Parts: sequence; structure tokens; C-alpha cells
Amino acid sequence: MRVLVIGGGGREHALAWALDRSTSVTEVVCAPGNAGIAQVATIRDVVATDPDAVVTLAQGVLADLVVVGPEAPLVAGVVDALAAAGVPAFGPTRAAAQLEGSKTFAKRVMAAAGVPTAGYWSGTDPDQAKAELANHAPPYVIKADGLAAGKGVRICADRADAEEAIDDALVRGVFGAAGASLVIEEFLDGPECSLFGLSDGTTVVPLQPAQDFKRALDGDQGLNTGGMGAYSPVPAVDPATVEDLRRTVLQPVIDQMAADGTPFAGVLYAGLALTAEGPKVIEFNARFGDPETQVVLPRLTSDLGQVLMACATGTLAELAPLTFADQACVAVVMASGGYPGAYETGRVIEGLDAATSDQVTVFHAGTRDESGQVVTAGGRVLAVSATGPDIAAARSSAYQAIESITFEGAHTRSDIAAAPTT
Repeated sequence: MRVLVIGGGGREHALAWALDRSTSVTEVVCAPGNAGIAQVATIRDVVATDPDAVVTLAQGVLADLVVVGPEAPLVAGVVDALAAAGVPAFGPTRAAAQLEGSKTFAKRVMAAAGVPTAGYWSGTDPDQAKAELANHAPPYVIKADGLAAGKGVRICADRADAEEAIDDALVRGVFGAAGASLVIEEFLDGPECSLFGLSDGTTVVPLQPAQDFKRALDGDQGLNTGGMGAYSPVPAVDPATVEDLRRTVLQPVIDQMAADGTPFAGVLYAGLALTAEGPKVIEFNARFGDPETQVVLPRLTSDLGQVLMACATGTLAELAPLTFADQACVAVVMASGGYPGAYETGRVIEGLDAATSDQVTVFHAGTRDESGQVVTAGGRVLAVSATGPDIAAARSSAYQAIESITFEGAHTRSDIAAAPTT
């Protein structure tokens, strides 16, 4: 089959790479893509959040399946438009994507489904939000209700910082429409983990768990980012725990969404805190995570194209159980200097070929081809992903490969996967 991937980041590179390796897939097309994706897919141009444009492209390339990577096109209704045109698509509808598009919506679904999560308040009035802080103990968790590219969460050590975060969103409009409503919730203490559940709207099948690193600096310091690295598997989340999470978190949400008339097909991404009281959901995303995808898919040995098509066509229960390689994978992000704040682009990237090997794949997140040279085109530029017999070996290979890659202002964390959660 011919597969069209929508998006142009590291997650989409990993998807295109894995689909290119699938025996069920004859061609991969990606729009708008990036310099790395061009190595494994035919690149086409499209405005990813324009449903009509995506439908026209899908029909033009004779796509048998469209895989929508980023959250914004999902919330814009791209899957709805493809369904109306009779094109199978992997991803949730606009209504179902509100699980990510609105944190308040997700909290209400979790409450109805009986899924464990943090207590919360949501609203739009800054004075009420500040008054609500009295009902919480520090650290305070302040979240923009809408989509903020992974940067809409502030963990505030004291009340003054929390009030500043409230004013940033509700008074100064730092997050635009995404921060016009806020969620304040209790802090969940414990290591975090990401679990992807693939669903066709009825059945849900979990992938292997991963752990990512959100803060910009070593030691989990600095501002939140879209993710500075990840590893898989997570020693603390064994197969029995994954099955328990499928039963108590993933399946109840899939069942609740169906009962509410908004069936969820695609990736249900649960961000979890492994608390002393047991796992609790921090938030849901409606798509593959980045950079977790870059450590989960290299371990997948099942045919990804076949699995995603089953999700899109309601036949997931008919597939054989998913299989994964008995190895670890670590990805380390190379970011532009200044990220997640202001940064410059157009910096020439050297050493990509030297970094690549049988064990190492360099996934492009923010790059473009400029007159035959690969240059930086985003905050997160590359995710250097390495496999190995265990996490320590994979980590060593990833950092060794990074030494071969250079671009002006490059920034990485040095402690990705240094102390895996046990």
C-alpha cells in the first residue's frame, strides 16, 4: 500500500522510517517533510492544518492510508475530512482529539471513566485562579488548557511564581488562545513514563513504554521543552504493569469515548506519573509523542503499516500480538542554542553520515535542505537514536554518535537515560 504521512518533525521521520521498513508498504509520501524524511519518503508540500488541501494531496498521490502525525491537524479536523472523502486515515477525529486539545475535556473524560489522575480546577478568571492556589500545596502545576506545543505547563515552586504563571496566560496572553483557560492541578510526585495505546475505536493495544526528559537542562532543570531525549524500555514498567495500565487507563478511556459518541481511533498517549499510590495520568495526547516515538518504533518488529491500517479500518482485534526486539533504545535531542526560548535557524549541520550506523539512526526534527546542505530549521533539530543490548550500551552509542555531529549553537543534555527508573 501507499502511505501518506502528514507532518515534518522527528516523530514523522520515525514514522516514515518505520513505514519504509514495513513489507506491507510499497511507497511512503510525506508532507511537508524535512531534509531527513526525504531520505526515506517522497516529499510533497501541504499546509498540514488545511483539511481540504490534505484530502486533495491524498487523492492526488493515490494514498491507501494517511497517517496524521502532529496534534494541530487532528484538532483542525483533517481526519474528519479524509473520512468524508473515503480515504482511510490513522488518527482521531476533531471531536476525539479534544482529549489533547483541551485538558479540561480530558479531565472530565477521566472522571467519567474512573481513571486515576490529579485533582484539578479549571477556569478563565485570573482572580479565581489565584484564589484556587490556596487549595493546593506547592509545587503548583499551572497548565494552559489548549495546545501549546508542549510548553504550556509551569511547575511553580512558590505562590508568587504560580501567580506570575497565571498572569502570563490569562492576563498577558503568552500562550494565545491555548492559555485563555487554565488548569491548576495537584502535583503528582514520582517518575514519569509514556505509554502509547493504538486503537481502532474499540480495541486498544499498548506499545512498549518509554520515559522522556522534558526540562531543557541537566538534572531536570530549566524550562519545559517538547522533549530533550527518551529511552525504552522502562525497567519500572514491566509487562504486567503495562497490561494493568491497558485495563485501568487505556481501555476505560476508549470505552468512555465510544459511549460519549466520540470514538477514539489512533494513538492514545498516556503521560503517567508512577506515584506511591500507583500510576496516575498526568495528561493525554492524541498522537505519537516526540521523542518517545524515536525510541519505541526502532524496537517494534511488527509491520507498522499493517498495524496502522488495522486501526484505521476497525480490524485491530484481528491482528497477531505486537512484537518488539529484546533490546533497548536511547534518543538524545540536539537542539538549537536558546531553545525553548529564542533561537536562530539556518546553521549548517555537519557529520550526519558519520554518525549513522547499524545501531544509530539520526531522526530529523527541525531541518531543511538549502542548496544541497542540511541546515537547522527549528528548536529541536535532531534526535540521535541508538539501540543496544541494554540502556547503558544504547546510551553510550547515542552520545558517541553525537560527537560526530556539529552545528553552531548545538545544545544537548548530557544525562539522558543516565539513571533509568527502576
